[in-house]
Amino acid sequence: MSRREQDLHDPNGERLQKVLAHAGVGSRRASEELIEQGRVSVDGVIVRQLGIRVNPETAVIHVDGDRVQLDEDKMTLAVYKERGVVSTMSDDQGRPTLADYVVERKERLYHVGRLDAETEGIILLTNDGDLAHRLMHPSFEVPKIYVARVEGTVTRGLTKVLEKGITLEDGPIKVDRFTLREAGPKYSIVEIELHSGRNRIVRRIMEEVGFPVMDLVRTQFGNIRIGRLRPGQVRTVGGSELGALMSMVDL
Repeated sequence: MSRREQDLHDPNGERLQKVLAHAGVGSRRASEELIEQGRVSVDGVIVRQLGIRVNPETAVIHVDGDRVQLDEDKMTLAVYKERGVVSTMSDDQGRPTLADYVVERKERLYHVGRLDAETEGIILLTNDGDLAHRLMHPSFEVPKIYVARVEGTVTRGLTKVLEKGITLEDGPIKVDRFTLREAGPKYSIVEIELHSGRNRIVRRIMEEVGFPVMDLVRTQFGNIRIGRLRPGQVRTVGGSELGALMSMVDL
């Protein structure tokens, strides 16, 4: 055991491989292999010895550079918000809200960002206030991906226009990536990646360039993909997927 590993060792703690397995990183044996391969760090120190014990309440553990969430009280959920649902946890007008998806949960959950009522797709709920704050803070530039059905026939030349940038009433905006998936005589299908969290930004961008949005779905938030989720479904975000999300915002 190296000197730095000795400094990390907490004789009253839990074995590192047990902590990793309990956090959902993998089985005990798989976690041991990760340690032996030098893929696990504790408080910034790479650990290769299986005898290390740590305090899961205070240790900061990364696997392949991604943070491992050790706090069992912290929860992050991916929700497929349906059209017509407002992005709040309560609504004085009696409209369907995000809270309707998690009525059985006892935790106080916060929504990360918003989708307008007519937009469907992925939105995150969490009781981790630090994670929520960072994901919404513009300095971290967390990317989001949308698929839109828009009026009219989009040409490939629009890619350069939007990636170079346009000006809206509240300032300039440019997309990180624009892909034309399908162009028909009446409507087109496009995919847009951008990190802006400005209100109704995708709809306003496409309106400005002459292709109003007919349908809009957010398919990805950061590294969290909609995958097999169907409208109204909820799944827990954990393990390496949550770790990668946390690393995107320097947690």
